[in-house]
Amino acid sequence: MTKDITQLLEATNRGVSPYHTVSYGMELLRKEGFEELDITKVWAIDYGKKYMVNVYGTTLVAFKVNKGFDYGQGFRISVAHTDWPCLRIKPNPEVSTGAYAKLNVEVYGGPILNTWLDRPLSVAGRVSLKGENIFSPETRLVDFKRPILTIPNVAIHMNRQVNQGVELNPQIDMLPIVGLLEDGLNKDSFFLDALANELQVNKQDILDFDLYIYNPEESCMVGINNEFISAPRLDNITSCVACLNGIIHGNREEGIDVIALFDNEECGSQTKQGADSVVLSNILEKLVTSMNRSRSQFMDMVMNSFMISVDVAHAIHPNHNEKCDIKNQITMNDGVAIKMEPNQRYATDSSAVAVVEGICKKYDIPYKKFSNRSDIRGGGTLSSITCSTLPMKTVDIGVPMLAMHSSRELMGSKDQERLNALLVGFFTEQ
Repeated sequence: MTKDITQLLEATNRGVSPYHTVSYGMELLRKEGFEELDITKVWAIDYGKKYMVNVYGTTLVAFKVNKGFDYGQGFRISVAHTDWPCLRIKPNPEVSTGAYAKLNVEVYGGPILNTWLDRPLSVAGRVSLKGENIFSPETRLVDFKRPILTIPNVAIHMNRQVNQGVELNPQIDMLPIVGLLEDGLNKDSFFLDALANELQVNKQDILDFDLYIYNPEESCMVGINNEFISAPRLDNITSCVACLNGIIHGNREEGIDVIALFDNEECGSQTKQGADSVVLSNILEKLVTSMNRSRSQFMDMVMNSFMISVDVAHAIHPNHNEKCDIKNQITMNDGVAIKMEPNQRYATDSSAVAVVEGICKKYDIPYKKFSNRSDIRGGGTLSSITCSTLPMKTVDIGVPMLAMHSSRELMGSKDQERLNALLVGFFTEQ
């Protein structure tokens, strides 16, 4: 098993919520000498130094001011997202049906709901606790790290049409079982009691929570020759890992290198920590002005910059090849997909594509161009959204995969190494 695969398996196992993905990324960056900056404080930026900014816990921005940086040079930016389609726990979550204790949940993003049934499930996220200052509550990350939930299917004897396709109602069919009330669970507070116990706090001190239901099954290799990686949350931790590797191992001497791992891509990005906000633009402008350059110079730098948006692509399905374009297809382990779409759901133009092709050819990285079928609308990415506030040349890339938005997804085992190599090359070439 290569180090690229080992790292990806570790990242998917540890990235059980956007909070935990950001925490994992900061851990990697801290080991490589990246200094954390407070977004609310004045910055003192030095040439040759490396920095990172935690944005509201679920978005991470990191940058390097290279030693040879001078006015006129732009940014190199790669972006990905930390969130994934799942179920989220509602306020007042305790629900009881007879002797069963259940949780009231809601759907986040666009998951394939039936892939969440009959699996062991766990809970992770952030909890806000009563603090000394009302405007500064204490926050803690939590991860139960063990299966505490499951969502059982209705038996085929009671649902004879199940194999013909049955629509699942999120409010009825997706409520997970926690336990039995007769086993000592308090009907009105069994989950809050469990959460307080996990954190070792008084439940009266819990003010609010932001909790995700996740698939805790370990990531693994699959296939006769370990051709594939089967894991939860590959969309989009595979891209987060590549961005982190790129900025850590890239070694160009000029310009400023940046990665942004955004939250809320799966629900449209229109949040304070999402790509459809000014948060990245504000951070970059603050960086530039902290180095005694003007806003006008910042705008000049933006126009002289280049962005790679990294998100997964659709591999051709072995049982449904009719779902793909008749020519522009890609198979797992074919290499990196360059994603093309004329209506700019993928923000790709020919000059930007040429740059990525040049990197791939120089570093001998396999790649293919990908387009969706003309009668099937593909999903959007961060690229066009980010470029609406930071106009620059941009290209969409990613690894091809199957079972996208399932609770467990599948990608080629060779493709993470190729994606990592492309991002390192991106942050190395002058």
